[in-house]
Amino acid sequence: MSVVPYKDKDGSKKEQVTAMFDNISPKYDLLNHVLSGGVDIYWRKRAIKLLCKQQPKVILDIASGTGDFAIEALSLHPQKIIGVDISEGMLAVGREKIKKLGKQDIITLQSGDSESLNFTDNYFDAVIVSFGVRNFQNLLAGLTEMNRVMKSDGTCVVVEFSKPRSFPFKQLYNFYFKYILPLIGKTVSKDSSAYTYLPESVQAFPDGEAFLEIFKKAGFKNTKCIPLTFGICTIYTGQK
Repeated sequence: MSVVPYKDKDGSKKEQVTAMFDNISPKYDLLNHVLSGGVDIYWRKRAIKLLCKQQPKVILDIASGTGDFAIEALSLHPQKIIGVDISEGMLAVGREKIKKLGKQDIITLQSGDSESLNFTDNYFDAVIVSFGVRNFQNLLAGLTEMNRVMKSDGTCVVVEFSKPRSFPFKQLYNFYFKYILPLIGKTVSKDSSAYTYLPESVQAFPDGEAFLEIFKKAGFKNTKCIPLTFGICTIYTGQK
């Protein structure tokens, strides 16, 4: 059974994840940076730098949320970035951020299902996603869609939480994720389930080599995984 945010409620994982992000969207950016100690900003920068050589002109940002990854991708000087997310609450926050930056002509955020993308085949030069694939209802379906809409010479960059495996960081991380993070998340966001779902979904997610196997099944080749910060986070790359 897939991990869902609200175990006492009906609804698919997709429906529950949408409701969860709508609920926490006003405090999402604050919590993201506080709970990670700001290191999430470094992770995104590191991931975007992997696309510098390719210099993609048209980029798709999957599970764009409040637009942080799309905004970071501006450093690549693309012509167009399209961000897609199932949560209108998150997108509303993102649109305000992009408006303040004056980048509405480059970044467009729109509602959409990552597992059924409304784009033609071979359209994007690159597809990026940060902390989103873990929330897919069907991981293989979502990754396959990402492959479908990307050009044959394109690169896909995925940033996702992973599980540290070395002592003592594994133990410290597990304690923080299980006890400290949910408490802070509940206090700030007023949604007790959202930050309990986070560690549960990370534990259930097939990270490392297990993810690369699914990545390959979705059609990606030359796949790589780059662990960051003692294995808390991993960047995955693949080509079409």
